[in-house]
Amino acid sequence: MSAADYPLGVLIVDDEPLARARLARQLQTIDGCQLLGEAADGESALQQLDLLDPDLLLLDIEMPGENGLQLAAQITARPNPPAIIFCTAHDEFALPAFAVAPSGYLLKPVSVEQLAQAIAQARRLSKPQRQALRAQSPHSEPNSARGRRHIKAVSRRGVQLIDVDDIRCFIAEDKYVIAHHSGGETVLDESLKELEAEFGERFVRVHRSAIVALDYITGLQKGGDGYCVTLNGVAIAPAVSRRLLSSIKSLLSEMA
Repeated sequence: MSAADYPLGVLIVDDEPLARARLARQLQTIDGCQLLGEAADGESALQQLDLLDPDLLLLDIEMPGENGLQLAAQITARPNPPAIIFCTAHDEFALPAFAVAPSGYLLKPVSVEQLAQAIAQARRLSKPQRQALRAQSPHSEPNSARGRRHIKAVSRRGVQLIDVDDIRCFIAEDKYVIAHHSGGETVLDESLKELEAEFGERFVRVHRSAIVALDYITGLQKGGDGYCVTLNGVAIAPAVSRRLLSSIKSLLSEMA
């Protein structure tokens, strides 16, 4: 059985019975998930954690006694902790939440589509993967030297973490930058200049409005309006400016 086929054991931690019941119903519709139990506060959650050994926690933040952030800090300090997705009615906790448990952050009321997407992302960080990839710690020096491993995007749907290694290109459109990746498109509140400065060793500028990931370039394609660069895994083919065309051709020759 592969890690992707591993049934994900889930523990729901929320002081509101109706919120727990809603999440439990939604989990029943998501393949590969098994509800192991529920807890209404931090103390009960820790007891359930020791007893049930879940792969994933769906965790509220504002609860009586120890809040979700404090509980997450305790849990993530343990050896081989479960993944954690925060499910909360408050968006102001996003930054401190990702400081302790960067698996997901959903705003209530959580839809089943949002939950399924967050679980699919958290599954990549679940215990089976961590056990298999323990040597490839996300806090290792080689990765940190190359910039962030994930980019955070906040929208009305909640908070999404995008794996930088999965991004094919960044395209500037109007006031925003769009990241194109295997899961689709995500609007970012960051400038192309900032992204190029941070990830310049992994991405190359092909146009004033586009930088592309070196690892995903498959070639150049000529069209009626000039050249574009083709990328593995996405349909978009960013245009190459005339000014940069010569350097891009030289780069591709070196990579061949």
